[in-house]
Amino acid sequence: MKLAVLAVVGAAAAALLLRGVDPRGAINDFLDVVRAAGPLAFFGAMAILPVFGFPLSPFTLSAGPVFGPTMGVGAVLTAAFAAVFCNVTLGYVLARWVMHPLLERLLLRLGYKLPRIPENQFWDWTILLRVTPGPPFFVQNILLGLAAVPMRIYLSVSLGVAWAYTAGFVFFGDALISGEGRKALFGLVALITVIVGVQLIRKHLARKRAAQVGADAVPMID
Repeated sequence: MKLAVLAVVGAAAAALLLRGVDPRGAINDFLDVVRAAGPLAFFGAMAILPVFGFPLSPFTLSAGPVFGPTMGVGAVLTAAFAAVFCNVTLGYVLARWVMHPLLERLLLRLGYKLPRIPENQFWDWTILLRVTPGPPFFVQNILLGLAAVPMRIYLSVSLGVAWAYTAGFVFFGDALISGEGRKALFGLVALITVIVGVQLIRKHLARKRAAQVGADAVPMID
């Protein structure tokens, strides 16, 4: 599927180039439109829209190129962190309290049970869910809220992972558009470091869970 998507994107890009479309000019025009909306509208949308399923990556990738020249990368990163904080908090509040009865009835109607996590495993399961590829970010918010994970654990893990990705994407996006080789290399290295670190954590927790399950399955012999 990923190869098919890449092939389609590549074919579309090639067709646009053959028709004389200037990709850098088109990107700059798009950035100008977003920049004209202002940082309040941009980061407000970044805080609200991903709660309801809109991808977070378009915001994190475009934040640096759009507002870096006027606000500075440090201010952009701070605003992006604040937007992510609002996003994960709102997602938790909706799933844990506001929409909990509705979501519970929907799951039961679909034949699923509410997720139950033992209290001594809140940290492990929250980290494992956040670093495992698959469920979209907003679905993770819903699952953790429905599972009644304590808010302090939810926020600590969610913000740690999401802020690391946000910083990597903001730096990489800003470097990619600026065209500065050293800056682009730094952004790419930062992003790769985050991805590799997250995968190492995921594998460690997966092995830990497998070992626990195996230990529980071994019968005790007097």
